[in-house]
Amino acid sequence: MSTVALIPAAGRGERLGMGLPKAFVDLAGQSMLHHCVQGVVSSGVVDRVVLSVPADLVDQVRAEFPEATVVAGGARRSDSVKVALLAAPSDSDVVLVHDAARCLTPASLFADVVDAVRSGATAVVPALPVVDTIKSVDPTGIVTGTVDRAPLRAVQTPQGFDYSVLKAAYAAAETDFTDDAGLIESQGIDVLTIPGDPLAFKITTPWDLNLATWLLTDRAHA
Repeated sequence: MSTVALIPAAGRGERLGMGLPKAFVDLAGQSMLHHCVQGVVSSGVVDRVVLSVPADLVDQVRAEFPEATVVAGGARRSDSVKVALLAAPSDSDVVLVHDAARCLTPASLFADVVDAVRSGATAVVPALPVVDTIKSVDPTGIVTGTVDRAPLRAVQTPQGFDYSVLKAAYAAAETDFTDDAGLIESQGIDVLTIPGDPLAFKITTPWDLNLATWLLTDRAHA
């Protein structure tokens, strides 16, 4: 029995505005991808890592991460996951899909997701309750209602799946999804949520990058 982690890292990261693929942006002296891979490996529950990166950076990433399998990603996140999944060892039983931009994710969260899949769940996602008041608005910006936040969750990664189920889901997919759990849901398969972690936040904007830099710097000086 083995676990493989897929890290789609081919996104361009326009909202971050740094002029290079987001996973390769510097964060406290190392790329986000470096921090991400380090977190995955240090979890102790992953046997193999597959990285999908921009085609022009494949050789560079292979040199930096010789222990990982590196493939050229696609234009969409789902494309990058699909090619990484095809490159994963066929004897895997658990597959994790993890955003490179969630590079401060604690090792314990990887272990919790893997444990949940090994305990019988087909698909598992870490999630946090939504704490902000959520409004629905019309195209002009006028509020049309207040959404009940009690049943809402903000979903994170790593998302964990039975390997054969995720592979079959991608083979049958006919449209794009923003996350892998959405693909699984669309095929009528239950997705279990487990408690997420605030440190698994996604670095999307310059503010997020500043926060992550401060957290890493503070950790180094603790």
